[in-house]
Amino acid sequence: RVTALVKPDYWVRGGTLSMVASDLRHAGLGDLLAQLERLKRMLREEGLFDADRKKPLPFLPQCIGLVTGKDSDAEKDVLRNAQLRWPQVEFRVRHAAVQGASAAREVAAAIRELDADPEVDVIIVARGGGDFLHLLPFSDERLVRAAAEVVTPLVSAIGHEADRPLLDEVADLRASTPTDAAKRVVPDVAEQLQFVGDLRARILRRITDQI
Repeated sequence: RVTALVKPDYWVRGGTLSMVASDLRHAGLGDLLAQLERLKRMLREEGLFDADRKKPLPFLPQCIGLVTGKDSDAEKDVLRNAQLRWPQVEFRVRHAAVQGASAAREVAAAIRELDADPEVDVIIVARGGGDFLHLLPFSDERLVRAAAEVVTPLVSAIGHEADRPLLDEVADLRASTPTDAAKRVVPDVAEQLQFVGDLRARILRRITDQI
């Protein structure tokens, strides 16, 4: 809903009346914030945000489930950054609406589908930035409860650093951006090879010293 500042414009020859809007503002934003705060308090009291519910992420996921908008920048960022770090990683991508009336239902369904796939080791839900109303589906109670029910570790990568939809609170890991999610989920192959090389060198030195 909006509050509009309008000026009537009547066209005499055609007998038509139009309204020229010079200002539009969201209405009822305070009510939405109050509803969200009540929902957040209720879910917290139920224990859905408790730290002991958080599942650890696998060290090296062989297959990552990704829920995101079709052809979105978020999808490209996650895929590109993950494959740069570990080229062999595989993805199961499920596209869903990430704003609008159907977004919460579609994202929840995609999460459940990936959770049921035994090959998926971790699930990322990613969306780029947006204003408060665009991100509302990720605070929808149905979506938050669906995320809380999955057994597969789930990463929330919604919006930017300052955005905190309720999905962030119930997820096993909150990433500040889709790019950050890729870096948090997938280890860097070059760093891991260097680490293994360092350990082998230490073992060799230790054996040589013993001999």
